[in-house]
Amino acid sequence: MTTERAIIAIPMGDPAGIGPEITMKSLAKQEIYDVCKPLVVGDAAVLEKAISIVEANLKINEVSSPAEGKYEFGTVDVINLNNIDMDQLVYGQVSAQCGQGAFEYIKKSVELAMAGEVKALATTPINKESLKAAEVPFIGHTEMLEALAGSNDPLTMFEVNGMRIFFLTRHLSLKDAIGVMTKERVHDYLVRCDKALQRLGVENRRFAVAGLNPHSGEGGLFGWEEVEEIKPGIEAAVQSGINAVGPVPADSVFFQALNGKYDAVLSLYHDQGHIAAKMTDFHRTVSITNGLPFLRTSVDHGTAFDIAGKNIAESISMEECIKLAAQYGPKFTNNSL
Repeated sequence: MTTERAIIAIPMGDPAGIGPEITMKSLAKQEIYDVCKPLVVGDAAVLEKAISIVEANLKINEVSSPAEGKYEFGTVDVINLNNIDMDQLVYGQVSAQCGQGAFEYIKKSVELAMAGEVKALATTPINKESLKAAEVPFIGHTEMLEALAGSNDPLTMFEVNGMRIFFLTRHLSLKDAIGVMTKERVHDYLVRCDKALQRLGVENRRFAVAGLNPHSGEGGLFGWEEVEEIKPGIEAAVQSGINAVGPVPADSVFFQALNGKYDAVLSLYHDQGHIAAKMTDFHRTVSITNGLPFLRTSVDHGTAFDIAGKNIAESISMEECIKLAAQYGPKFTNNSL
């Protein structure tokens, strides 16, 4: 029995960045169409230019709704917002029109997802400076999606080669991150992470929490955070029915997860999990935002203004991003976290 392919919305990102290029490179591969129905939300003229740059044998098919798409290899179905003046577009430069355009692609994609017309979003890079130039009141995707979808504190999860990583803290200095590593926060995040994996269709979920200090503090010899906050938080989560262990020393927990011992690791701070994921496979690391009413996957790199428009950018991360959206999208359940 053939599984119905899910429609995945792909907002094309900042027009002056590599988003349009990596999207066209990805959609020039049959394997993407084998697993989903990709629908690009963007500007048709920018995409035509991107096709020319990457020398792909693709044709644009403008549609007004997802239902009109052909979803055939060789044809790129596009909801064309027609909001970029090509005479003013310069690759690699901060631009208000590009920041506004990028926001509008995301907004339209969210509307489609909220209406149930697409199963998931696979997002391309946007530029914070361009958003600021356009006076868009958000610094990035997560904040934008949170506001547009009416959600609160979405969870970020990385996936690479089957390893999943959640983050207890994100954009904080290490000193500030340690200050919020409370037992209450550890407990709360483990419960939320368990629900997040459940929404993605993962059964029999087993978590490990990474240690903060060398050897997870060695019983207080190298720091008391594990003893006073992290371990009590894990124990409280276990009492709540979560299958979690730790803290497991950070120099081994990610290797163990990569080899299937755990379904996910809760990283305590930003770089701890980022380094583990990107050293595993930089190009195939994909970010998944959970806690929204819909699934969102994203490449884990920026607009790469220095190489935009030059047919240099790798599309591997974008391909993996679309594939994960196709994999999880049909399983995703919209239950409140």
